[in-house]
Amino acid sequence: MSDKSFLAWPFFEDRHRVLAKDVERWSAANLPVAHGDVDAACRELVMKLGRDGWLDHSAIDPASPGNLDVRTLCLIRETLARYDGLADFAFAMQGLGAGAISLFGTGEQRLWLRRTRAGKAIAAFALSEPKSGSDVANMEMTATRDGDRYILDGEKTWISNGGIADFYVVFARTGEAPGAKGISAFLVPADLKGFSIAERIDVIAPHPLARIKFSNARIPGSAMIGAPGDGFKIAMSVLDVFRSTVGAAALGFARRALDESLARVRTRELFGAPMSELQMVQAQIAEMAVDVDAAALLVYRAAWTKDMGVPRVTREAAMAKLFATDRAQDVIDKAVQLHGGDGVRQGRIMERLYREIRALRIYEGASEVQKVVIARQMLAGG
Repeated sequence: MSDKSFLAWPFFEDRHRVLAKDVERWSAANLPVAHGDVDAACRELVMKLGRDGWLDHSAIDPASPGNLDVRTLCLIRETLARYDGLADFAFAMQGLGAGAISLFGTGEQRLWLRRTRAGKAIAAFALSEPKSGSDVANMEMTATRDGDRYILDGEKTWISNGGIADFYVVFARTGEAPGAKGISAFLVPADLKGFSIAERIDVIAPHPLARIKFSNARIPGSAMIGAPGDGFKIAMSVLDVFRSTVGAAALGFARRALDESLARVRTRELFGAPMSELQMVQAQIAEMAVDVDAAALLVYRAAWTKDMGVPRVTREAAMAKLFATDRAQDVIDKAVQLHGGDGVRQGRIMERLYREIRALRIYEGASEVQKVVIARQMLAGG
């Protein structure tokens, strides 16, 4: 059982402590799932998460709109990640994919949320392009006005749930102004004529990823989310909510690595004594524990700040993601070393964690980009 003392911190309310126990029980009973067929595993996970009510937290209820509770999102992601990285992915992508609709969608567009919350439709967030990943303002995909419709042309890449999603929130250049101010967001069903999966992308920790293509794909004007030119603002608002949760997932991976390491050094003998008696090992454990707690403080500070109604938590979310993902990488590396050969044995938990953590330092803004964001916020006066 992972350390739960952090739940006594003042960032949380009693409802969060109840939720943490409930998601722990659910995860222990349902995870991990078999990963042999990643697409099928993700569909199964979305179905289970929706069936048992966890996806209710990933999007706003269209019948009674409110706000997403970021502390809840973080607690769920942290726990799921400790048990199964693919379960965390499935939960997170439902929230990220539907985030623009939750925050900015019309009443008609929000009807999709009933299906995503129930696990009956899979969502995707299509922002990155071959020539513009972190540099969103440099995107090339276009949405050209044609009467009461728009024509989509271009490509997106590294799209999570690409190939299995039922709809995509797509960002394209509509040209109201140069750079970031000329981008709009659209709700695009996967069966749209002119839309195709150009390539499925395999990575070291298998997830459903794809490069998607639009060729003369026509959508009604009602598919636009928000106003023309609001796409960049919408994308950043969604990331403002979900970026802290990436740090929470990294925290979950780090906690699992620390738990496995504690069990290892208590039972494994070296030179006639448990590894835990070696001062060098104790130093490693201490450093891992400090990194875990420091990451948790930054993650839940950012989540609490957002939940308290602060409009933007750009700096806090960037700090949480940067520190939690970078330090989780280091915690897991130490844990692999403490496990020796077993740490790199294929199929073992440490080997899986080692593969899972790496992508978190890249997606939703690479670590280097987070440093730029933090510096600019500080130089602008906070």
